[in-house]
This record gives sequence, structure tokens and C-alpha cells, in this order.
Amino acid sequence: MDLQFTEEDFQFQKEVHDWIDENYPAEMRKRKANRPGHLTREDHVYWQQALYAKGWAGLNWPAEYGGPEFTPTQQYLYDLEMASADAPMVLPFGQGMVAPVIMKFGTEAQKAKYLPDILSSKVWWCQGYSEPGAGSDLASLRTKAVRDGDAYIINGTKTWNTLGQFADMIFCLVRTSDEEIRQMGISFLLIDMTSPGIDVVPIKTIDCSADGHQEINMIHFTDVRVPVDNLIGEEGKGWTCAKYLLEFERGNAYSHGLKAALRSIRQFASIEGSGELLSDPDYLRKLSEIEIDISAMEFTELRILSSLSAGKNVGPESSLLKCRGTELQQRLTELMLEATGNYGVPFDNPAPVKGLNHEAIGPERATVAAPNYFNTRKVSIYAGSNEIQRNIMAKMVLGL
Repeated sequence: MDLQFTEEDFQFQKEVHDWIDENYPAEMRKRKANRPGHLTREDHVYWQQALYAKGWAGLNWPAEYGGPEFTPTQQYLYDLEMASADAPMVLPFGQGMVAPVIMKFGTEAQKAKYLPDILSSKVWWCQGYSEPGAGSDLASLRTKAVRDGDAYIINGTKTWNTLGQFADMIFCLVRTSDEEIRQMGISFLLIDMTSPGIDVVPIKTIDCSADGHQEINMIHFTDVRVPVDNLIGEEGKGWTCAKYLLEFERGNAYSHGLKAALRSIRQFASIEGSGELLSDPDYLRKLSEIEIDISAMEFTELRILSSLSAGKNVGPESSLLKCRGTELQQRLTELMLEATGNYGVPFDNPAPVKGLNHEAIGPERATVAAPNYFNTRKVSIYAGSNEIQRNIMAKMVLGL
């Protein structure tokens, strides 16, 4: 690995650090720290539009579409500072998922219509892939799109949809024909969420709370008319778009966020009233083991960064990152839940019980430890289950 940071790199890192200090509101920081994942739609839009105003939206976009074209080193340092500040993630559905598909397979008219609003976060996007009975085996999807003149008529159901209750648009995989090879009959459509016939039904997961937080939905389509102009690529070639999109969904760096989560656990465990955890050899062993694993993960990412800096492609390492990163995420939530003890009840306990010294162990974080633990079980499933990723690695790395 040949990776060196220049003085210009460190100046850029300081610029990111200072920008976060100036633009990350204290109240939003507090909300995110105490209620991880419970930011509002307004919070997300504010943050993404602030990044756009700075010129830091569309981080992986080419300059011709408005991306900042960070070097791999700048991207690494940018991610490092954002994770250190516990800054909100940019929701991936627009900038990180559908936009690359439009750039690769869309017409010039589609690029001009959709990309500027995605970059500036004027339009909220969501994803329509999974269905009841079509999750890991996505090619078995049954949502039907029947051609009717200059439109498609859509009927079917998508599930495990994230934040679709806020969305203006959804990108969907739909079946436009029943081919013997199932992947050949799938197409990629962009659908306006205000279209008649769309019904968004909440799925109440265990991390839903009294403050109104709810993330997952079922979306029903009943005779929804979608213009043929909203087809991305060729009809029946949507599987190609889907595979291309999943490369972007999987190929994330995890170590910065993992280190931030570990710091949070150590801080929590050291609070007066629960500090005995840091004297427990068994718990200290677990913290040390995961710290070693996170360091190994970081060096793997740095090796990939070195390859990217040398102009090489990532390849099957994206599957490696997805497997290892999500499994470490899950282990960290287990350690946080263990640290909360009996206060980590598996539901939202809105306030400390009067007369008990709950505040000594930080009750706000304690009461979301169990919901976070349960909700994080999904990360080893989405974007292609880790079992599937291991098959990819076995084939592309080991030649099996």
C-alpha cells in the first residue's frame, strides 16, 4: 500500500472540520446523538442543501453533472471528519443510487430533467425493489407494468421501502414481460409518488417511537399510469440497471462510522454509575477485539483507497466491505445494548422513572439501544444478503 497525505490534503481536512462546526446546528447534533436515526425530513433536507450550497453534493458524481470530484484521499478525509462529528448521512436514494443509473443509462433529456434536482435535494427519492415474496430472490418480482399507448399501467406491491412517506419520486423495478429467463422481463421505471393509485402504508417496526419516528413502508400500486418517457434504458433491460445500482449501494467505507460508534460506547460505559463496565475484563476484552477488527477494516479500506488513487478499480472488494462492515455494525449495537443493562428495554421508555438514578447512565441513549440493535439486524440483508456477497467473493476471488 502506497498512500501519503499531502499538506493540501490536511488543509482540506481542516476546511471540512471548520465547515461542519459552522453549519451543523447544535440542536440537530443533540437530536441525532440522543435519538440515532430519528432526524426529521426537514433536518435531512437542510443538511443536504447546505452541502449543495458548499459544492459538496454528489460526491461521486463527475464534474460535468455538478460533482466536486474529490480525489480518493479527499473523500477519505471528508468521510473521516463527517463521522467524527456524527454528522447526518446523505440519504443515498437520490444522489447515490438512482442518479448513477440515470447518468449511465438515461437519455440526455432524462439527465437534464432529473439530475439537477437530485443534486440540489429539491426532490426526495425512494426505492422500489423488494416485494412480498421477492427479497433476496429479486428476479421473482411480480409488480406488473403493461404498455397502454404512451404510458405503462402499474399494479403490484413494493415492501421494506425506506422513508417513502416523504418521497416525491420512486425508482422501481417492474415486470414488463414474462420471459423464460426472469431477469429479461424486468424494466426500470421512475414514478411520481403523487400519481393516483399509489398508497403508502406504514410498517411499524420495533424502532418506531412515541415521537412519531417511523421508517419502513409498504407501497401499493393500483392502475398507476406512468409515462413511457420515465423508462430508464431499454424495456426488459432493467436487471442491468439494478445490478449497476447495487454496486453503489454496497461499495461504502465503514470504518469511520464504526470508530465513532465505538467511541460512543466507551463514553457511555464510562459515565458515572456504569463505569464499572470498564473494569470488567470480559467487557474490556470485547471492546478490544472489536477495536482490532475495526482497525483491520480501516486498513482494508486504505488499501482500496491506494488502488483507487493509482487508477485501479475496486472489484469484488465491495462485497468484502459490505459483509465485514455490516457485521461489525451489528456487533457494536450488541455492545451498546449490553452496556445499558436493564435500562435497555426493547421499547421506547420516554423518561426516567422518578426516584431512580437513571440519569447516571444516560437514559436517552439507553432507551434506544434495543430498537437500534433490532433495526440493525437488517444491514446484513439489504443490498444483497451477506450470504450472496460471500458467493460473489468465492467466485471472483477464489474462482470457485
